[in-house]
Amino acid sequence: MYGAYGLLREEEVTRTTTIDLPAVALGQRAFEIALARSGVETVWFERHNSNPVTEIPSHWPEAYREVMQARIDLIEANKDIRLIERSEYKRRWSIEPWDRREAAALRGWLLNAAEQEELWFEEQDGYTVPRPLTVNQLADALRHDEDVQAVASLYAADHLGKRDASLAAVVEAEHVPYAAALRYKDSGLRKRAQWEQVWEQQREEDRTGKRLDIKVPPKYTGADFLKHSYWSNRGKLDVPKERFISYPGASPGSDTSLLLGWAGWNHRDQADALVGFIRSRVESGGWEKEDPRFVPLLAGLREVMPWVHQWYGGHDEEWDGNPAEEFQAALDNGRTERGLSESDLTNWRPEKKTRGRKSSA
Repeated sequence: MYGAYGLLREEEVTRTTTIDLPAVALGQRAFEIALARSGVETVWFERHNSNPVTEIPSHWPEAYREVMQARIDLIEANKDIRLIERSEYKRRWSIEPWDRREAAALRGWLLNAAEQEELWFEEQDGYTVPRPLTVNQLADALRHDEDVQAVASLYAADHLGKRDASLAAVVEAEHVPYAAALRYKDSGLRKRAQWEQVWEQQREEDRTGKRLDIKVPPKYTGADFLKHSYWSNRGKLDVPKERFISYPGASPGSDTSLLLGWAGWNHRDQADALVGFIRSRVESGGWEKEDPRFVPLLAGLREVMPWVHQWYGGHDEEWDGNPAEEFQAALDNGRTERGLSESDLTNWRPEKKTRGRKSSA
């Protein structure tokens, strides 16, 4: 190619070209050997997890060793070739180790299996409703799928060392809590409040057709989130990219594993799930009406309601009613029964865990 562009003479092209190509390992390309010999300070080898090679490998065929030496000589002698034969212009042989690629593939396969839509809905009284599942329930639902069990066993054996915790480990970084106070630190909650104001102004524009002077809300940073996994799933614009919604503290009493919803649920489904939690925990979960665990559930319902009003505020044939009106009534009744104000829900924060030394006897 260099010859075609007139950078090398015909005899130089002949001297540096061959069809007898042995296997060349990372760090053994001509420019890499020349770079290693030059003594120039570089992070190329460290970044690619390779060792600098200064000598042409002796196990190569003699003809290829001569070609390689001719290439190195050209790099050192020809300033034009030397300018191009630099690491900045070379393809990076940066391939993740096989065990990491295998782990990512197995984990992705299991997550796709756990996201099958039919797992997250069920029929009740002729209606299709969202079906929340604890991690244990999700594992039970997949237990009879032979493919899932085979992949889970392989993933656990090679990458976890135990099988029982495999599904919990797989979903650990793929869920984000339903309520803002469970997602953000105080700085993130302040930004969230500004975003909510912007959304309400946009809805006002839609209602009136009058353009408002809406200020651009601040972007989030990793420091605004309570966990790095929440940040990596949401990013600076807080766009949901997680696979699951988590409901910490809302699991039924007989199952303490994390309660999950599907991130593929729309806002109506999310509200329906929360209303279902509130009803079932009173009727069959053994929670007293004054139980403080209801407060975050009602706070989460309050957060999703503006979107339910926006998208499901009219008569819904499938629903056979107005979903927004029904869920708003459930929220209002839930607050009234527990003597909670709107600000009580807005200001709710999870109890902070404290660290400290155990007192000595």
